[in-house]
Amino acid sequence: MSESPEVLVFGSAIIDFICYTPRLPKAGETLHGHKFQTGFGGKGANQCVAAARLGSHTALIAKLGDDSFGQDYLRQLRAEYVNVEHVQPLPNQTTGIAQIAVSDEGENNIIIVVGANNALNASDVTAAAQFFDQAKVLVCQLETPIEATLHALRQFKGISIVNAAPALEETPGELLQLSTILCVNETEAALMTGMQSINSVGEANAAVERLIEMGANGVIITLGKLGAVCGTKQTQCEHVPAPHVPPEKVVDTTGAGDAFIGALAHNLARYPKEALTVHIAAACQVASKSVQLPGTQASFPFGGDL
Repeated sequence: MSESPEVLVFGSAIIDFICYTPRLPKAGETLHGHKFQTGFGGKGANQCVAAARLGSHTALIAKLGDDSFGQDYLRQLRAEYVNVEHVQPLPNQTTGIAQIAVSDEGENNIIIVVGANNALNASDVTAAAQFFDQAKVLVCQLETPIEATLHALRQFKGISIVNAAPALEETPGELLQLSTILCVNETEAALMTGMQSINSVGEANAAVERLIEMGANGVIITLGKLGAVCGTKQTQCEHVPAPHVPPEKVVDTTGAGDAFIGALAHNLARYPKEALTVHIAAACQVASKSVQLPGTQASFPFGGDL
């Protein structure tokens, strides 16, 4: 816990309420589910735990409510060997929650109420200045106020990853320009670029090129079982396939994108001389492991499991 962080995450911590159901409900429909569980989520904390489980020294900057959920979350982060010096419980605030439905096919839909996460601000960057100086990789998302995220990116001099999720139709140009790598899935990329949909590697390549035209320095678009495509201002688009996971082994896709980003951050911090495609292949392997187990953080593999 005392080591300088290699991976610093500035973002959200949310408690997951997960209902498992034969299929996802239609609008206005009530279904019987067959299992319920709570878990620890939020993109920021998820990505931090994913990197920590692979062996990175990690630190999280986040806000929790001063409630039982927040107390439980602090204990859980410590158990995952995440530095929580800058994870702050706030009086008169509720810990963020996510309502998640997971179908028997492993598909999901999610509603989040961010609660205390909305209180993350620029002063939290100042308070953690030492970590910003020490870390090799900074990871940010969009479940917390964007002005705070922009301030964090301005202050960081290493490699930064922005997971632009939930996606914005009008993405601030500065967010694209400040991040080393913009990482989004196909749905988020379609929304950000104005494309109707992205269903193939070719369409993803076009979206990467569009995002770079919009100001991004480097882009990764994750494509689920198809893997990911990447490109930078200096390099052409490349496709990195994902390991094959038989459909009958897909249990729960919740958190797979966060497993990918945590693994990406870990590998960028530990092996900075490797090509981006090598880091993406390693991250795809971690994500493919996570979909074969239920839950969010609970599904993330440890380094020795790969």
